[in-house]
Amino acid sequence: MTDTYLTYDELHTLLAGVLQAGGYNAAHAAAIAHTMSKAERDQCRSHGIYRLAGVLKSRHAGLADGNNAPVIHDPADKPITKIDACGEFAPLASEQGLPLLAAKARRYGIAALAINNCLHLAALWPEVEALANQGLGALAMCPSNAYVAPAGGIRKLFGTNPLAFAWPTGDSRPYVFDFATSVIARGEVELYRLDNKPLPDGWGIDRDGQPSRDAAAVLDGGALLPFGGYKGSAIATMIELLAAVWIGDLLSSESSEADGGRGLAPRHGELIIAIDPTAFGAADHETHTRVLLDAIRDQGARLPSQRRYAARATAATQGIPISADNLAKLRRMEKGELDVELH
Repeated sequence: MTDTYLTYDELHTLLAGVLQAGGYNAAHAAAIAHTMSKAERDQCRSHGIYRLAGVLKSRHAGLADGNNAPVIHDPADKPITKIDACGEFAPLASEQGLPLLAAKARRYGIAALAINNCLHLAALWPEVEALANQGLGALAMCPSNAYVAPAGGIRKLFGTNPLAFAWPTGDSRPYVFDFATSVIARGEVELYRLDNKPLPDGWGIDRDGQPSRDAAAVLDGGALLPFGGYKGSAIATMIELLAAVWIGDLLSSESSEADGGRGLAPRHGELIIAIDPTAFGAADHETHTRVLLDAIRDQGARLPSQRRYAARATAATQGIPISADNLAKLRRMEKGELDVELH
């Protein structure tokens, strides 16, 4: 089947309509739809419209209400902001919290935003990229449900525990990376299952702790593996400590226990740290940044996000490709037929 090409606004309007049909109010629907639309625009399929069915399922199961407004605690005399997402998906809380975080980072040099009691939906790069586009450095991290065995272990304990970082470069393309601390994001493994494709070696183990290339076996009772062995395992542990223990929220294993095997969206917290690059008085930090990044590119190496930026540029002129099958399903979902799985 051929693809249909939608503008960003067309895709966002369509997704927001589906989410409102599924019970989310206009504010939550718009914020969630922006997160998914950005992923589709940048050809990050594992975090785009594929996630829509899970968001609707979580609302139908009562995990998300779809109407709760974030509750913000923003003490004027501290470089921290806390937001209680009240059990909703994180994008609206993030949307409301990032301006507060940016203002505090400029005031104090560094600031932190904790989003508690939220449901996990998407990639973290849109949040850190938004801060970098305001001239700030940024880190974001969160646990999830337990999907990953520690290095040397045989049972799920960690989430995929993504870590994102962005740094301003003086133009519209900041340096950005966003990666799971597992070998691969769980969403990618789910796409392998949907496409009935074998996994590459070294991605996961089955329920007996044996290496497996069967996506279904890894997802059903097995576990993903951390990237880089013990190094990835250590970073995943750090994220559990900072984005769960430090901010007073659930570990990945506790999120899985709360889910009770329903397979719904992970409930946990998120930590975002913003940094003012001028805080230590560094002269012309943007030029210094470009010296480093140009030296990487001059060797023929690819910077993180180059592929996303290229896809974004293509989408700006040609539109965002949506398969005919998925577009037909989205139209049905917009009319209230919500029990549909997207690829």
